[in-house]
Amino acid sequence: MHGHRPHTPASERSRRWFMNKALLAGGVAAVATMTGCSNDSSDTASSSSAAQSGAPSGMPSGGPGAGGGGGGGMGPGVSQVKYKDLKGVTADGKVVDDLFTIHSTGVSTDKLVKAAQAFLDGLSAKERKSCTFDIDADEWTAWSNVDGYARKGVRMGDLTEKKRNLGYSLLGVALSADGLTQTRNIMKLNQFLGDSNGGNQKTLTEGHYFFTFMGTPSTTKPWGFQYEGHHVAINYFVLGDQVVMTPTFMGSEPTTATYKGQKITLFRPETTAGLAMIRSLTKAQLAKAVSSQGNGNEDMKAGAGSDNLKLAYEGVRGSELTSAQREKLLDVARVYIGYISEGHAEVKMTEVEKHLDDTYFYWMGETKDKSAFYYRIHSPVVLIEYDAQAPLFYHEASSASPSAGASASASSNAGGPPGGGMGMGGGTPSQEHIHTIIRTPNGGDYGVDLLKLHLDNDH
Repeated sequence: MHGHRPHTPASERSRRWFMNKALLAGGVAAVATMTGCSNDSSDTASSSSAAQSGAPSGMPSGGPGAGGGGGGGMGPGVSQVKYKDLKGVTADGKVVDDLFTIHSTGVSTDKLVKAAQAFLDGLSAKERKSCTFDIDADEWTAWSNVDGYARKGVRMGDLTEKKRNLGYSLLGVALSADGLTQTRNIMKLNQFLGDSNGGNQKTLTEGHYFFTFMGTPSTTKPWGFQYEGHHVAINYFVLGDQVVMTPTFMGSEPTTATYKGQKITLFRPETTAGLAMIRSLTKAQLAKAVSSQGNGNEDMKAGAGSDNLKLAYEGVRGSELTSAQREKLLDVARVYIGYISEGHAEVKMTEVEKHLDDTYFYWMGETKDKSAFYYRIHSPVVLIEYDAQAPLFYHEASSASPSAGASASASSNAGGPPGGGMGMGGGTPSQEHIHTIIRTPNGGDYGVDLLKLHLDNDH
C-alpha cells in the first residue's frame, strides 16, 4: 500500500497552483514570502523582509514561465497535466503509434532496484510515507525547475548523512558518472547562488532536493522515482530491464564558479557539441536550420507543465545531412542521453539513430564561442532543448566580497542589469544561465506508453 493516492484537482490546486496565481497578482515578492522559505521560521522572516524591501533575497530563480508555453518551469500560464490526460509531446497533436514496445534490453536493473529499496528501507516510516505514491500518480507531472516551489517527497537536507548517501548511491546506479557529477554540481552551484546572494535561503542550498517514488522497486513490475529541485528534475521510470529517463531538466545559474575550493563549469559539452553541429552546415542548410528570429530571453518550449505540448518540426532534416553531419547531430544527442547509466544510454541511442532521417536540428541566435543561443533536436522519439537565458540575479563582479563557501566571482544582481524571466523583463542572455531538457515525444515521457502496454497486456 503506497502512502498516497493520485491527487484530486482541488488538492493539487491548493498546494501548487496558488503560487502561480500569486505570481500573477503580486509578483515575485509574494511568492518569495510564501514559498522561498519552506517551513523554516528564519527563512520566513528573511523572505518577508525581502518582499518589503524589494531585495532579491529569497526570490525564486530559474524562471517559471517561458516563451511559447512554459519552458522554464511550472509558472504563470502553465498548468500541470494530470497523469490520466498525458499523451506527450506531439508534432501536430496526434500521437504516432507503435513507437515503443515492451521488450528485453539485456541491461540488468537489479542493482538499481536494490539501491532504491535500500534507500527506502533506510527511511523512517514517516519519511517513507511522505515520498511514496502510486505508479500512476499525478506527482509524476508535478515538477518544476523553480527554487521557490512547494514540493512533496523527502528532502535530502532533512536526512541524516547515512540516509543521504543511500540516496546518492541510488543516483549513482541510475545515472552515468557524468550524469551524477552534473547533478551534484548543479546542486552545489545552487548553494553558491544562495551564498552569493546573502545566504539563509533554504531553497538555494545543496539540500533542497527531493526524492519521490512511484510504485514499488521491482525487477518485474513498473515503478520509478523522481529527483527534483532547483534546476534539476529527473524522472526515472523502470519496467523490467527497460528504463525511461525523461523528462529530465538540467540547468544552472551561474554555470561557472568556484565553490568550496572546487572549480565547477557546467554545460560545456552541450555548448560545444551544439556549436560543432551548426558550424558543420552549408549555407543552404543554414537557411533551413537557423530561425530568422534571434534568440530571446526564454525560448524553451518543453519545460515543466508542457507535457502535452504540440510542437511542429522545424529546421534542417536529418535526411538532408551528410554522414559526417549526421554523426555530429548524434554527438549532440549523446551528451544528453549520456547522463543515464551507460547500458541504458546505448539502448536509447539505438532508438534515436533509427529515426535519424526524421530528426530535425533547429537554431536561434549567433554561433560564436561565447554567444547566447538556443537549439533543438526533435524527432518522433527524442526532443532536446538548450536555452541560454538572461541572468535573474547573478552577475560576475570582481569587486564582490566572497561569502562562506562562495568565491569572489559572484554577486547579487541587485544594482546590476535586470535579469530576465519571472516577469522581471530586460536582461541579456548569456552562457551563465542555461536551461536544458530532454523528452521522449509521443507518449514516451514518464514511461506512460510502456505502462499502458503493460497494463493492457499483462493485467
